[in-house]
Amino acid sequence: MTINPDRLSPALRTEALEQILTERGLVDPAVMDKFISTYENDVGPLNGAKVVAKAWTDPEYRARLLAEGTSAIKELGFAGPQGEHIVVLENTPSLHHVVTCTLCSCYPWPVLGLPPGWYKDPAYRARIVREPRTVLAEMGLTLADDVEVKVWDSSSEVRYLVLPLRPAGTEDASEEELVGHVTRDMMVGVAR
Repeated sequence: MTINPDRLSPALRTEALEQILTERGLVDPAVMDKFISTYENDVGPLNGAKVVAKAWTDPEYRARLLAEGTSAIKELGFAGPQGEHIVVLENTPSLHHVVTCTLCSCYPWPVLGLPPGWYKDPAYRARIVREPRTVLAEMGLTLADDVEVKVWDSSSEVRYLVLPLRPAGTEDASEEELVGHVTRDMMVGVAR
């Protein structure tokens, strides 16, 4: 009897693939566990939120971040694979940036962690370029007609991070308090 792999859950397929790769000596489970732990615990949207909160509270850092994103992000200790060249795009009341990767799923891992499933979805990657306002509305973000929307296409050479607008009413908040206001979706540009 042949088992149709399409009927197995992604978790079972992943486990089976890991077992085969391990049995053949192609993957060391300890190395894989360390890689997964790194991206689950040490790398992720919290890193990006710290970058954004610092930019909201430190005008000199904000200027460096917008001028040379990669270097400014490294100042906070965030660097690594998929983060070799990060450009930071600043949202304003009249301009909204949104990021995609039309070829695959290039994503700034050191500041956002692993990309979410919707970011890798071919429908998102194609539609956000053709009809950004419609896709953003479907994701819960409706922008005023006078707000210009710019879509940026990440690649293996450059990845983008959106510097969102600082939320109203947070003028007296500390950098630490502001971290909790920042989401991954804001830093990709699909939320405000």
